[in-house]
Amino acid sequence: MSQDLLKLLPEFNLIEDSDLRQKCIKTWEEGMRQGGWSAANLTRMPFTLLIPDCPASFVEHTRAVTLTCVRIADVFEQIYGDRNPVNRDCLVAGALIHDVGKLLEYTTEDGKTVKSEFGTKLRHPFSGVALAAQQGVPPDVLHMIAAHAKEGDLVQRSREAIILHHADFTSFETLKGG
Repeated sequence: MSQDLLKLLPEFNLIEDSDLRQKCIKTWEEGMRQGGWSAANLTRMPFTLLIPDCPASFVEHTRAVTLTCVRIADVFEQIYGDRNPVNRDCLVAGALIHDVGKLLEYTTEDGKTVKSEFGTKLRHPFSGVALAAQQGVPPDVLHMIAAHAKEGDLVQRSREAIILHHADFTSFETLKGG
């Protein structure tokens, strides 16, 4: 399954720390296993149920958010140098697995993606943290998963979590239409 994920999400290769990269891939694999998703399903799964006829898939959204985070880090490095340091491995890892809990929050019924019974009880930031923690993902990345959505408004976000939060909501808001 790792090869299928690397084809869908080549951005895993941007994580330089091979141990962290493997933990993130294993997190996705476990989410797919528990949620009953195949790689092919993920290209058809909408990234959100909050936008009717969502024009972006789960995979497209994940890639867009990850690459937006990388570009922000590039600009910060170019302009600020080491005065505003960003941990790139942490940033990319968090971006790649920020929505992994949706693999448990959503399911398919009659060919349509809907909220799962599990998802009616726990939103994806919570289930995403649980999935990632099971795979040994470090706390700095768990923080990003937990803090990327509205639940994160109650905590002090790290520099990387701030970047992820805004990249994620920029993707959501622009696809929603403002």
